[in-house]
Amino acid sequence: MNEQDILTGLTQILRDVLGDDTIELTMDTLRADVPDWDSFSYINFIVAAEAEYGIKFRIADVESFENVGAVVKAIGSARAR
Repeated sequence: MNEQDILTGLTQILRDVLGDDTIELTMDTLRADVPDWDSFSYINFIVAAEAEYGIKFRIADVESFENVGAVVKAIGSARAR
């Protein structure tokens, strides 16, 4: 699974969480770039991503993700272990 595959999966997860099929994530997308992506929906997104990819993020990681690309890279690294 490459970064584009993960990005596509995360896009679908966020679409499901926010109920908005028009969302298009990029590696540079910030939470502030997506309407209604507040802290509560961010946690729902992270939990759904963990379930989808069979991983568990550390709290420090979740708090430090600067953009969607950081989440993609963390998933890629976790799955490579």
